[in-house]
Amino acid sequence: MKIGITYDLRSDYLNEGYSPEETAEFDKESTIEGIEQAIITAGHSTERIGNAQSLMKKLLAGDRWDLVFNIAEGLYGEGRESLVPTLLDTYKIAYTFSGPVTLGVSLNKAFAKQIVRDSHVNTPAFVVVAQLSDIEKVNLEYPLFAKPISEGTGKGIDSMSKITSREQLKKVCFNLLQRFNQPVLVEEYLPGREFTVGVLGTGEQAWVPGAMEIVYKRAQDEIYSYENKENYEDVVDYVAAEGEQLEACKKIALDAWRALNCLDGGRVDVKIDKHGKMSFIEVNPLAGLNPVSSDLPILCSLNGVSYQEIIDAILKSAIQRNFNN
Repeated sequence: MKIGITYDLRSDYLNEGYSPEETAEFDKESTIEGIEQAIITAGHSTERIGNAQSLMKKLLAGDRWDLVFNIAEGLYGEGRESLVPTLLDTYKIAYTFSGPVTLGVSLNKAFAKQIVRDSHVNTPAFVVVAQLSDIEKVNLEYPLFAKPISEGTGKGIDSMSKITSREQLKKVCFNLLQRFNQPVLVEEYLPGREFTVGVLGTGEQAWVPGAMEIVYKRAQDEIYSYENKENYEDVVDYVAAEGEQLEACKKIALDAWRALNCLDGGRVDVKIDKHGKMSFIEVNPLAGLNPVSSDLPILCSLNGVSYQEIIDAILKSAIQRNFNN
């Protein structure tokens, strides 16, 4: 099978003058190399396509692939993660991972939370602050937690994200609205242990290869921020979840995964609430796949699942969905 690979290469954007934070979700060359080698090991040929603009040029030139392995995140707009799958749908080309609707909904954390909440998945109460006047309708129990509604990789999250007063809420929301030019998700703070959960497969065939707890080395670092994610080796320890905690992680992750119609593979972030129950934070249907530094490969490795097995499972799920129906 001829498999194209779509991605946003971080170095390309850095060379164009974008900042490290603006390019935080994009991939290193080592990620593309790792995916490409794993696809070849699985018995397929590969072609590097690149970002959405490169894909458009190749499609217009008549290039085609049996399947596209898509990890392109996009740069601008609420539909940035949906652009590549939408283009591929237009040309009836199969691809890995979720479709444009799921990617668009999942990027907007409030939309995703509404769906999982209505599917009876535990998630903290929340309000969307699109303008400062919306703070008047925030009637939640403090402490609160605020973050941009459509960012990943901890962008916009820092020590100020945990909020204990109305005055602090106004200040944080003002800064986030100005800085990211998008609404702010404000939710009740989850005080308990924090986990990220891997999911592989689709629908009823989806399964959890493992979960890991995020354990902070210093109390003052206990926010999974952009800075902490960039410097994770110095800030956190990753510990494989076991026993009852693992089972709770599995259940909530799979319930959320299926509610949002996520496909093939990704991650679900969860945390324990004030009542001791596991609670949904957000889903990442385009999870990072760097063999060494991304959460999904790390948690799989802690649970005895190799990088090759991750890529094999993703390909198996995508091929079954697209060609074996």
